[in-house]
Amino acid sequence: MADGVGRILLDRPPVNALDRDAQADLERVAAQAAARRDVRAVVLIGGRRMFSAGGDIKEMAAMSYPDMIHHSARLQAAFTAVADIPQPVVAAVTGSALGGGCELALTADIRICGESSLLGLPEIKLGVIPGAGGTQRLPRLVGLGRAKEMILSGRAVDSAEALRIGLVDRVVPDDRVVDEAMATARAFAVGPGFALRAAKSAVDRGTRTDLTAGLEIERALFAGLFATSDRTTGMRAFVERGPGRAEFDDGGTAA
Repeated sequence: MADGVGRILLDRPPVNALDRDAQADLERVAAQAAARRDVRAVVLIGGRRMFSAGGDIKEMAAMSYPDMIHHSARLQAAFTAVADIPQPVVAAVTGSALGGGCELALTADIRICGESSLLGLPEIKLGVIPGAGGTQRLPRLVGLGRAKEMILSGRAVDSAEALRIGLVDRVVPDDRVVDEAMATARAFAVGPGFALRAAKSAVDRGTRTDLTAGLEIERALFAGLFATSDRTTGMRAFVERGPGRAEFDDGGTAA
């Protein structure tokens, strides 16, 4: 970790297939990042040619229905652990992100991909459906119709289409993906830690419910920030020196 930015690195050559051990590691590391006050933003990094090919198909092919009843819960728990990291999470999508690799990218708050990247959920071609959140997170990101078309066909989209439909937030040259992701994460890391966590929580929790409940979530989080140094520092700097001049501490402390 450097500059308050933690890194979650997928390192299972040759294609970063996520077997049971890798999923358990992912859940463990995500929980560690969430618990660390010195981690103020997180970057997900995969392989240069393959961000992740998704699940380990050879491993899954040997599983029975009772096996998968148990395993699917652990699979979703690993990905949910990443989605639940309270700090901002940036996915550096290099190469292809397919199946579980795409589902992992969907757990991030910001997705930056390379010009040659491909993203998709091809599980239907294996006679199954996405099982690590793809059927739920993709529609919430790109809309119902587009998500259904991608999931039902198993079609992968290139970087230009991914950007157009909102699947990714930025497309950069392939050799700049990790650098851009790190720069984005560093910009978050120097910001107001409590306020950033509150903003992420308000959006994530609020969009899972109706507007009235979402507004109440926002109100409570907004009011709560008045008990932190983030609010004191930010508003004092605005009054004394103008907007954009605040220098926040190590991720936010109680006032």
